[in-house]
Amino acid sequence: MTTIGIIGAGEVGSQIARAAIAAGYSVVIANSRGPETLAGLVTGLGPSARAAYAREAAAAGDFAVVAVPLKVVNDMPAEELAGKIVLDTNNYMVWRDGNIPVLDSGEKTVHELRQEQLPASKVAKAFTHIQAPRLLTSARPAGAPDRLALSVSSNFPEAVALVTRLYDQFGFDTVDNSPLSESWRTGPGQPAWIRHAHQNREELALNLRRARRHAPA
Repeated sequence: MTTIGIIGAGEVGSQIARAAIAAGYSVVIANSRGPETLAGLVTGLGPSARAAYAREAAAAGDFAVVAVPLKVVNDMPAEELAGKIVLDTNNYMVWRDGNIPVLDSGEKTVHELRQEQLPASKVAKAFTHIQAPRLLTSARPAGAPDRLALSVSSNFPEAVALVTRLYDQFGFDTVDNSPLSESWRTGPGQPAWIRHAHQNREELALNLRRARRHAPA
């Protein structure tokens, strides 16, 4: 059974864990406070889940999900994530994260910075423009006329392929919005973000083209 290491046990991390277990994965999930604080979540997730410290979750996963905001001072377990595909679910929110000049200027995207923090990993932007509970409530089988689409951005084709497969298993279509330098197109306030609950593959592709650079929310 493939294991996903999930760093971050808030709404996004916990909902990805639920969707992953429903799709046949096992998960090792971590937060910033310690595994003992996740006893209730793990009990609810069932026998395919266990709690751990972040470094342990990173080491245990065949691939990983990072569901925590980016910090300017790198706090990622880079050594344990080396050689692995890492799905970054973060969005840059000034009200939460403070101003990061290199992001404010558009010189880099938040996901490019995550890649710099994990130089030996293959980072993919994923799950950033869907409300976490919709991972379970909006899932549809392949070919369904109301199946929603999600975007992926990465500098690595193998990471795009993994996310595409995972999205399909979770019940969503994929639009490739690579490389990471293009990942701003699904950021807060962009058309793809605003229409997250209503767009199929063709509509998402159109909304990606409609995106315009602006100050982050």
